[in-house]
Amino acid sequence: MDYAIVAVPAAPVRRKPNHRKEMVSQLLFGEPVKVLATKGDLWLKIRSLHDDYEGWLTKTMLQPVDKNMANAKSDFVTTDLLNKISSGNMQMNIPVGSSLPFFENGKGRIGDMEYFFSGYFLKRGEQPPSVELIKQLTSSWLNAPYLWGGRTPLGVDCSGFVQVVFKLLGIDLPRDAWQQAQEGVAVKKIAESLPGDLAFFDNKEDIVHVGILLGEGQVIHASGKVRVDGIDKKGITNKQTASPNIRLRAIRRYW
Repeated sequence: MDYAIVAVPAAPVRRKPNHRKEMVSQLLFGEPVKVLATKGDLWLKIRSLHDDYEGWLTKTMLQPVDKNMANAKSDFVTTDLLNKISSGNMQMNIPVGSSLPFFENGKGRIGDMEYFFSGYFLKRGEQPPSVELIKQLTSSWLNAPYLWGGRTPLGVDCSGFVQVVFKLLGIDLPRDAWQQAQEGVAVKKIAESLPGDLAFFDNKEDIVHVGILLGEGQVIHASGKVRVDGIDKKGITNKQTASPNIRLRAIRRYW
């Protein structure tokens, strides 16, 4: 198996080939990978084709495909928090931001697997970013619990939240906050920022956190849970404690 596509709702990607090792990310249904190495009969080292992130997962979560299918552009993504999909006698719920490979008229295909989907979806990049769209795509995530490496509403980290929301907008970002901060165009002052710009925060040395600006002095981010807090030129102010807790480092724009 040289290429494959995720065929489960969310596949945990681990730093090392062991279920007890750190989960560094998740891959959502329909996202393609290149297989780099194998270990035993179960574990595969993969590189995600949408962000080049590497890690280990089990082959039970993948459907083998050829190189052309893996590299084919998948325009359609799911928009509800959970979306019912079926294949043969099997049903499962896939999360928001899942890709729908080779999807047309309610059905699609991943290798030899045919699937059916009748829920809500959008075509990536078809709608230009706007205040209304940013708020629509982020508000349903409120109170999703923080999970290191997570990319779903059942558990998400700060950069995973940003990455999936921007995927819905048609923009493929790197996986980690420090990588995302190297993309886009710098916005010099928070007063010049627009809803949808990303705000990055540091620990006086490295960038360790990211959130999506909503305008009117607000930012939505995954910190303990997905929440909306106040932000100014110094950083985020926790609405519950009314105290500054993380320092603003940079603002970037991606369209």
